[in-house]
Amino acid sequence: MRLRHALRPVRLVASFAVALVALGACSNSDAGNVSGPSDPATDVFASSLGVNLAEMTQVADRLYVQDLAVGSGAEATSGRQLRMRYTGWLRTGTQFDSNTSANGFGFVLGVGQVIQGWDIGVAGMKVGGRRRLVFGSQYGYGPRGSGPIPGNATLVFDVELVAVVN
Repeated sequence: MRLRHALRPVRLVASFAVALVALGACSNSDAGNVSGPSDPATDVFASSLGVNLAEMTQVADRLYVQDLAVGSGAEATSGRQLRMRYTGWLRTGTQFDSNTSANGFGFVLGVGQVIQGWDIGVAGMKVGGRRRLVFGSQYGYGPRGSGPIPGNATLVFDVELVAVVN
């Protein structure tokens, strides 16, 4: 009987330690920020992504762009049909999507066919241009996430404007 009572504090401490480890694992997950919308300015990025916010232009709160190559063709403006090649990553360096086919991915800019980070971040590019987009979760998939993208995830995209169709 005394042994069982003596072990009770040990069990309690062990349970508390397991809970702390589990909580720490949740807050350091690919989700980025489990407590609310992500903020690239406070995030840590995998070195493999080459993200340096100091070298980027902040075009909106928590949305950054960097031209990797400036194009010389037609300009991406609202209402125009675009063809884009892209690769997307979580801030941890985990790639979640890519379309690097010759024709790329098509959408109309500025009408909500893509996540808001693209509608804002792609505007002004010219055909042949390549750009890096880094944005907080409010411009991506929000608190719910989508497929392999967890809720409140900061997203990193390298995009290339292949064509402006109209």
